[in-house]
Amino acid sequence: MLSGWRDVTARRPWRISAKLLIISSVVTVIGFSAVCVNVMLDARRGEEALARQMLENLATTIESDVSRNIEIYDLSLKAVASNMLLPELATVSKPIRHLILFDHATTARHFSAIQVFDAEGRLIIDASTLDPLTENRSAEDYFTVHRDNPGAGLFISRPMLFRGAYSIVLSRRISDTDGGFLGIVVGSIRFSYFHELFERLNLDPEDTITVLKRDRTIMMRRPFDLDIIGTNLNDRWRWKADNLQAGASYSGQGPVDPTPRLYVRSGDGGPLFVVAGKPLTAVFALWQREAFRIGAVVLLLALFVLGSTLVLAREIGRRADAERKLEEMATTDALTGLRNRRKFDTVIDVEWRRAMRQKAPLALLMIDADHFKAYNDTFGHQAGDQVLVGIAICISDSVSRAGDCAARYGGEEFAVLLPNTSADDAFKVAEKIRFKVQGWSDDQAVSTVSCGIASLVPAAGMDWPILVAAADKALYAAKAAGRNRSVVASLSKLSLVA
Repeated sequence: MLSGWRDVTARRPWRISAKLLIISSVVTVIGFSAVCVNVMLDARRGEEALARQMLENLATTIESDVSRNIEIYDLSLKAVASNMLLPELATVSKPIRHLILFDHATTARHFSAIQVFDAEGRLIIDASTLDPLTENRSAEDYFTVHRDNPGAGLFISRPMLFRGAYSIVLSRRISDTDGGFLGIVVGSIRFSYFHELFERLNLDPEDTITVLKRDRTIMMRRPFDLDIIGTNLNDRWRWKADNLQAGASYSGQGPVDPTPRLYVRSGDGGPLFVVAGKPLTAVFALWQREAFRIGAVVLLLALFVLGSTLVLAREIGRRADAERKLEEMATTDALTGLRNRRKFDTVIDVEWRRAMRQKAPLALLMIDADHFKAYNDTFGHQAGDQVLVGIAICISDSVSRAGDCAARYGGEEFAVLLPNTSADDAFKVAEKIRFKVQGWSDDQAVSTVSCGIASLVPAAGMDWPILVAAADKALYAAKAAGRNRSVVASLSKLSLVA
């Protein structure tokens, strides 16, 4: 009996294992993929952070160099503006005046000679010559700014053509002791300074360096484009100033060209600031190659694991199907298609225990073909087999609940187990079977059946053979009473009633 129960449950672990194998493999692949994706995203963020740090150092270095040169040049402008107030300048010769004004002035090949313009904008002193040519700069913005604004300080003009070269002009106001406007002192830094500065850097062709004023006017840019130099980013309606704050970074399309880049802005330490940019494709090029390589390996491993899992699951499924078929063959009566005695013993044991736990009634019908031996001897075994098959069909048609179990108990005897069924309900089922067999027998002139019914609520100390014995006694009572009838066993009085 216990071995039968093991046979019933033997196939379940294989089915569960197949599902668990697939689920665990899928979860493992997803988990491993998630870990790899997280690692690759961390690597991507690391690449971006490294590029950001590099661009920040680059922008800070350039900004420091530019600010230092502007500061040095501004000291020369301040010295000239201060010396212009010395009263002895009016009494000395031009060479001595040049020595007084420009003795401490910065000279470099990228810096133009300092010039002094009077309050009318006329050129009066030029550091490059004792006899300057006639010039008037009263219409230039660097003149009008100082004339109209005494507190302008150092003014850096927009890029322009100055003294035959593209430059940025630096100027300071000359004021008398009362603050009156006496003129301006002017110098310039040529674009060649920026070109030479950028050439010293090891940059990729698509890397950009942009030098801007505080009002976001582009003073210089690499790669150099004269059409862009001098434009103001505030005029670019697609670009927002908040996209790139001082000392911050920005990823995406910039204001000048459509190439997506990582941009980093220097701090606000000087009069100009620098924005360094690197294409995102270059920033993530190494990462993309690694991600593709690792992704391909992970994908191949995932496909291998899933493929192996499916193959194993299919083999497990085939084994489960084979075991199910073997079980059906082992638990099914070959002639009638009903459960066999072995299966019936297993099921009644399970249902007995369940009924005991639930304190529910369990009913059993014992059915026997009347006069079967005589019929079999008269018409032969094949005709007898047809009778058994017909009775089995009538039983199957009458027992339809999922928990009911109809079995060939042995020879011409059948058993029907009805869980959670009272004696009255079991009697109705028995009568239904009996009438079906009788109706079929009338057509075939073959046989009838007798039914013994027993129903009880299992209690502690009882075992299911009690139920079988009671139903069997009721069956013998039905035969003794003339056959073709149903009899219910009275278990409490151990008597039989028809």
